[in-house]
Amino acid sequence: MSLKRRDFLKMSMAASAVAASGVSFSSLAQTMQDDGVEKWVKGVCRFCGYGCGVYVGVKGEKVVSIKGNPDAQTNFGFLCVKGFLAYKSMYHPDRLTHPLIRQSDGNFKRASWNEALDLIASKFKYFHEKHGKDSVAYYGSGQCTTEETYSFNKLWKAGFRSNMVEGNPRLCMASAVGGYISTYGADEPAGAYADFEKSKCLFIVGSNMSECHPVGFRRIMRHKRNNPDVKIIVCEPRKTSTASIADLWLPVDPGTDLAVFHSMAHEIIKNNWVDQGFVERHTRITDGSKALTLEEYGKFLEQFNPEAVEKITRCPAENIRQAAQWFATSGASMSVWCMGLNQRTRGVWANNLIHNLHLLTGNIGKPGADPFSMTGQPNACGGVREAGALSHLLPGTKPVANDAWRAHVEKMWKVPPGTIDPKPGFPTMKMFESLGAENDPNKPIKAMLVCTTNPAQSLPNLNKYLKGMDDAFLVVLDIFPTRTTQFADVILPAAFLYEKGGVYGCSERRSQFTEKAVNPPGEARADLWIVAQLAKRMGHEKLLPWNEADTMKAGEKAWNDYVQITKDTGHTLLGATYQRLRESKTGLQWPVPSIDHPGTYKRYVKGMDPHMERLQKAGTIPSEATVYFYEDARKEGKANIFVRPYQEAAEMPDREYPFFFTTGRTVEQWHTGTMTMRIPEIARSHPNDYLEIHPDDARRTRIAMGDMVKVTSRRGEVTLPARITDGTMPGVLFTHMHDQAISRMCNFVCNDAVDPGSAEPEYKIAAVKIQRVSGPQDVADGYIIRDVNSRFM
Repeated sequence: MSLKRRDFLKMSMAASAVAASGVSFSSLAQTMQDDGVEKWVKGVCRFCGYGCGVYVGVKGEKVVSIKGNPDAQTNFGFLCVKGFLAYKSMYHPDRLTHPLIRQSDGNFKRASWNEALDLIASKFKYFHEKHGKDSVAYYGSGQCTTEETYSFNKLWKAGFRSNMVEGNPRLCMASAVGGYISTYGADEPAGAYADFEKSKCLFIVGSNMSECHPVGFRRIMRHKRNNPDVKIIVCEPRKTSTASIADLWLPVDPGTDLAVFHSMAHEIIKNNWVDQGFVERHTRITDGSKALTLEEYGKFLEQFNPEAVEKITRCPAENIRQAAQWFATSGASMSVWCMGLNQRTRGVWANNLIHNLHLLTGNIGKPGADPFSMTGQPNACGGVREAGALSHLLPGTKPVANDAWRAHVEKMWKVPPGTIDPKPGFPTMKMFESLGAENDPNKPIKAMLVCTTNPAQSLPNLNKYLKGMDDAFLVVLDIFPTRTTQFADVILPAAFLYEKGGVYGCSERRSQFTEKAVNPPGEARADLWIVAQLAKRMGHEKLLPWNEADTMKAGEKAWNDYVQITKDTGHTLLGATYQRLRESKTGLQWPVPSIDHPGTYKRYVKGMDPHMERLQKAGTIPSEATVYFYEDARKEGKANIFVRPYQEAAEMPDREYPFFFTTGRTVEQWHTGTMTMRIPEIARSHPNDYLEIHPDDARRTRIAMGDMVKVTSRRGEVTLPARITDGTMPGVLFTHMHDQAISRMCNFVCNDAVDPGSAEPEYKIAAVKIQRVSGPQDVADGYIIRDVNSRFM
């Protein structure tokens, strides 16, 4: 099958049309893909955080097809083309199938599992004893199963007694977490995808859903088609394909949308669109240190009148007024956002200001009304966030600094009091900044295990961090050679999701089960087996008593261990047993307090949230409360409306670097392309990244379509072919993040300045200059790392 990008997009749009028309796409998919399949195995899509349910088709001990699960409440049988074709990467000839150890000549040599694991254990023990417990770090992923992430987290925090545990969701979702916790006291959305179809106004900001979460976008598109009066507002620096269904576009310079959100709040208060009763009963207005009145908040917002904000953002004042009116008066408004809001030095504040709009207007706790943060990876929520695999968290999303929760987890883990360090470890950027050679006194982390992620391509400001990866003892678990394996000392061949099974938790608090469908190739193994084997060699076998070859049995033991910790909490999964998840075609949304509970659509609402009812029965919260934010740190059941000052990005365009530079996804590819670039149809449809330039900027810089353009920031440079388009604002340049060719890897340019509240870096905004290098060149090489012995430079 030969597929160019035009054909690929036609295929995607045809699928969209079917979904929008109400025809059963799953039936169409089955007709297309059932041929020759011997059995279908239930699972979840391996790509984005939307959580599409799938059936994996097996023939002769190989996966030969994937189709949508028509019963799944996330996708109702629909899949994007990446989901349909994911299995094709599993049998690519580049697949890692044996443990590898780097030799003195720099090349890798095949080793046995015993050799590789013994070497890792001996190195980790050596560094741990000589340089202290925090000298060995774990860097995981929102792509590992919850059972795997939980096990690595337990080994490090209870076994090594170290909080040097991080995951790549720090790079994408930490600001959303910070926004939820600071506003409501607890992480993750109150509502669900079901609110899409119940909403009367959708505010999509910092998210190109049509390409990044295409199945969710199709639901919104169908909702709009069936309900033309529903208003859709899109706030973005680019007029993306998502905006094609919008009633209103709010164009903004990158990082300036905080002023737009303030201006919308200004209009809501000025025009008396505030839900006074909701604000009085369920919120407090604060600047973070003291309480303010609604009148005082209104006075603060006067500086953000639409005309003033238009000068800051380039967003037309009349658009801001219209957006505020629709949002406030629709009766059910839902916000949807993703990395465009999070990957900023003020990402937490941006999240807070979106929550403000909902709290001012009472648009939370009712059907169709919810502030909803989308997730970038399939298990960023269920694994890293909920299982607490970040340097400051414990399972149950509670901080390690919380004495009571630390004691609870120690008791559940059967370790002595005081085992878990109350001091957080380093967040991701500081962790990699601290990674280096044993003889370097300024680099306290001497070894790292990297699991199912590719930081040597995905970290911002790459030039700053590559040497540390090269100098340290680096262990990498993955299924293919990557930019990160090029720095590894030991490579461990991992199993693909459908070769091991396990639980993923998607953006809407829904945990879904994947059954193991086939065995992995060669000697590849599940991460769960690998961590249990490592624990055994490190003397911590009792912590992970699921050291067995059967990954399904091991996974069930790890899952049971984890969900016991969540008992009697606001996100309990106690009733989501392995057997229940295995049998369910839809998965379960926490809180799920018991095996007879169906799962929770809305949190914080009486009659919907079982944890709220439990607290009312216990007399902990008022019995008459109908909406109650029970994780409120002040124990008043209120959410915070934050009065935040406006602040620009860490780096703004100037005379020397006059352009904004921002990055994102494309519908064909996913993350650093290590899997999708090995799917032939996808690789042909989007073989390389390119630079989007507005026609006005192209004329001024004498750049024509296809010209090779050097993009330079204060940190690094890339050279990309130009694509002239009015889909981006003048002065704003855009590229994708998937290309593996060094000359086109955008993260050499991106800024690693971090949000002080979340430690998430500012990928989305950098100041750059551009220069035409040459005329068009053929760069459609579909570049991937093939030779495991190749080095980075």
